[in-house]
Amino acid sequence: MRVTRAVVGVVAGALLLAGCGSSAPPEPVTVTLYNAQHEDLAQEWVQDFTARTGVRVEMRNGDDSELANQIVAEGAASPADVFITENSPAMSLVSDRGLFAPLEPATLEQVPPEFRSAQGDWAGIAARSTVLVYNRTLLPADQLPRSIMDLAGPEWQGRVGFPPGGADFQAIASAVASTRGEAAAQQWLQGLKTNGRLYQSNTATMRAVNAGEIPAGIIYHYYWSKDRAEAGANSANAELHFFGGQDPGAFLSTSGGGVLRSSDTPAEAQMLVRYLNGPDGQRVLANSTALEYTVNPAVPSNPRLRPIAELGAPPVDINSLDGPRTVAMMQQAGLL
Repeated sequence: MRVTRAVVGVVAGALLLAGCGSSAPPEPVTVTLYNAQHEDLAQEWVQDFTARTGVRVEMRNGDDSELANQIVAEGAASPADVFITENSPAMSLVSDRGLFAPLEPATLEQVPPEFRSAQGDWAGIAARSTVLVYNRTLLPADQLPRSIMDLAGPEWQGRVGFPPGGADFQAIASAVASTRGEAAAQQWLQGLKTNGRLYQSNTATMRAVNAGEIPAGIIYHYYWSKDRAEAGANSANAELHFFGGQDPGAFLSTSGGGVLRSSDTPAEAQMLVRYLNGPDGQRVLANSTALEYTVNPAVPSNPRLRPIAELGAPPVDINSLDGPRTVAMMQQAGLL
């Protein structure tokens, strides 16, 4: 009897310990995000995602080409789980190297075909429209160019500015090559080299137009929209010209998100991308001060923006935009 009681006591103790062990909360999962989007927007997304799911996100910030090239260099050893960008060419670079895992069909289906890779390995999370910002005093509306291609003509010498060193302009140049061919794009870039004034950023270009340094500049829409939503200090004298008509100047650049094949947390990484272009993530975008376009048709963009259906953007295969090739063309034109 004493032996039996002893055995029962040992078993009961073991069960109690096992029960205590199973009740301990699991360690929270952490996803590493290589973020090339604007940090304030990405931070809003990350905070909301973690609040909803309990999954933590560690952000490593950089620009499009910097982080894309870092992922390529890291290869299968990359610590990144998810990569998000401002523009498509950086996503294309990683996709071409086979470093993205396929996205879940439910994630892809949250956005229209024009906002996802035909390979199914990344999808859009936001979009921004190419525009011409112009000074109302220096450039009357009836003298605006019909096409962005016109800016390479001699009548625009000394009258247009742009930021060739940034990923934004390089994406626009990639779209020109995609829609008009490399020969036309090279001629356009050479014309801009002859005609243009070079600036460090979209904001610097807009400021120059607003101050009357130049009549017009090539930028993305939201720099102007954000400034107007605040005090308008850098845009009070400037307006936006939307080219429309499927002109290369109406290019709608897609910000992308993808899951790395090397991810140690693939389920949670897929959750994050699904959140970003899903209703919850898109509502965060629409309600933010980023003033970029939503890409999920279930969530309207911020009402301050011209409706996306009215932009007349040209059809572009977003995974065909070749960043390295565009950089080489710009170097040949003397812009870099």
